[in-house]
Amino acid sequence: MYKPFLLMLFVAVQTLYAQNNTYSTLAISDNLKETANSVVREQEILVEIVSQKSYIIKKREVLTVLNVKGLNNLDANEHYSSSEKINAISAVVYNALGKELKKIKTSDFKDQSVADGYSILTDDRVLYLDYTPTEYPFTIVFESEVKSNNTAFLPVWSPINDFYESVQKSKITYLYPTDLQLNFKEFNFEGLTLQKNLTPGKLELQIENLNAIKPEDYTPSKSKILPMVRFALDKFNLVGVYGDAKTWKDHGIWVYNTLLKETDELPEETVAKMKDLVKGAKTDLEKAQRIYQYVQNKTRYVSIQLGVGGWKPMLAKDVDKLGYGDCKALTNYTRSLLNAVGVESFYTVIFAGREKADISEDFVAMQGNHVILALPNDKKYTFLECTSQDNPFGFQSDFTDDRLALVVKPQGGELIRTNNYNEKLSSQLISGAVKLNEDGTMSADFIRKSTGTQYSAKNHIQQQSKQEIVEDYKEEFSWLTNLSVEKYKHNDDKEKVEFTEELFFTATDYIRNNGGYLTFLVNPLNQLTSIPQRYRNRKFPLEISRGFYDEENYTIELPQGLKCEAIPEPVKVEDKFGTYTLTIKEISSNKLNVSRSLLVKKGTFDKSEYENFRKFREQIARYDGTKLLLIKA
Repeated sequence: MYKPFLLMLFVAVQTLYAQNNTYSTLAISDNLKETANSVVREQEILVEIVSQKSYIIKKREVLTVLNVKGLNNLDANEHYSSSEKINAISAVVYNALGKELKKIKTSDFKDQSVADGYSILTDDRVLYLDYTPTEYPFTIVFESEVKSNNTAFLPVWSPINDFYESVQKSKITYLYPTDLQLNFKEFNFEGLTLQKNLTPGKLELQIENLNAIKPEDYTPSKSKILPMVRFALDKFNLVGVYGDAKTWKDHGIWVYNTLLKETDELPEETVAKMKDLVKGAKTDLEKAQRIYQYVQNKTRYVSIQLGVGGWKPMLAKDVDKLGYGDCKALTNYTRSLLNAVGVESFYTVIFAGREKADISEDFVAMQGNHVILALPNDKKYTFLECTSQDNPFGFQSDFTDDRLALVVKPQGGELIRTNNYNEKLSSQLISGAVKLNEDGTMSADFIRKSTGTQYSAKNHIQQQSKQEIVEDYKEEFSWLTNLSVEKYKHNDDKEKVEFTEELFFTATDYIRNNGGYLTFLVNPLNQLTSIPQRYRNRKFPLEISRGFYDEENYTIELPQGLKCEAIPEPVKVEDKFGTYTLTIKEISSNKLNVSRSLLVKKGTFDKSEYENFRKFREQIARYDGTKLLLIKA
């Protein structure tokens, strides 16, 4: 009776040894699994800088994907172009016990252009793994080798690439010739143990056992909380163009002389046209406004990734001829047109996007993902977004607002902070009348004016179809039952940067019968009812990245024969985060006047303040949900 048992035991042991226990999910500690969708078991990156001209990067990453959400953290891909060559790429998939499931060769990776819908000229392509798992969890071992002829951009090290991803071990090694200086800067490693080993020609950085990071409401952007190291050479190469810069001033000179110089030539007839266009303009700003509108009417944005690593703009005369370009080309074209009429402006490199990101002040390197134009204006700058065909002149919105950017001048680079749209500059003002009917329905006839970042959040609606506009309003005023948009009218005032909406809509069941009591919401036009999530142990600071100001003043006409049983006292909630007011006045027996205002201040606060902020929002939600009781007059 023991022989079958011993045979089964022998087979089980042999099967276990045949599997790779290193990749078994049983080897992952519980703390790394907590709140994680994926675990980086082992990441090794070797960057060998061959010379000022080129480097080779070898990667090996062992990633365990715990569930379907963790599939989003799988980054098994490599880009290539005329300046970057993939020497090798492969992957092996293992099951939860470490048993090999599949080997993936180079030919199994999908090859695709990285061109988006706006790209017309690009040689950038990507090899990527499109893997559909048959079971979870699974582990994938991804390896690659890439050679690049571009040392202006060196690979960054981001041990944690995503939220809900933990790290067992991550290591990067840089090998470099001793006649080159390798600079590096650490970001967001506070409280973490970073192992560092620096010897002549070699730098090793390693970190272990990083728990998964769970995002929280009102946390700072990823760039401010996820650990990362940037690297740069003091002498670099941008696809055959050599550079040497130790300060932002020197770097600006290099950008100007290498990328911009001799790109601003224009046809003589275009120069003559521009001079004629600005005749009668009294200031440089007025000249710039006319030329900016000319560029908007004449050109369109496309993505172009050719040239010096995708960083050298097209010649201005080519943009003039073709009528299109990317951010670099259109910015340089506008700069050239302004220069033709004697108006000075500067090519400006920036990190664009709704999440604010600064060009690092104390780390000189090729940075940024976008280009805008800086126009000197009374010791300040007016910034022009040259890729937009409908942006008001000088309007940045939340795409390039309030962040450090590099202004490129012939005499050198200068870091400046772009404009900040403070609370009162980002306003929404509502005025109008609301009428309640005996059958419980309501109608609202009002005007809404939006400026600043609230302008950019709304003005896009005018490009939509009627059906899309109606659906947007139904979603916005979701607290109203059976909303019917009867009439709307839009006016986009680009001089004032003010978007005006005239709205008339109706809704049913606005007066509710609750056990014989008739009630209605006093605030139908602008409710802030969402309350930030409560955290027992908050990890990160509280950041309100942008402030705003809302103000409403409207009347409510009650049905004939009904009046309010009581009018509540005026409300004022004031805190370091902002101020909220609500005042209801009885104009007559069946008419009320409602005044509401909300000021939310921009700022970063210690995590200990989060609960106070949550209570601030909780009070606003409660007062915005104020109901009044109707009785017979």
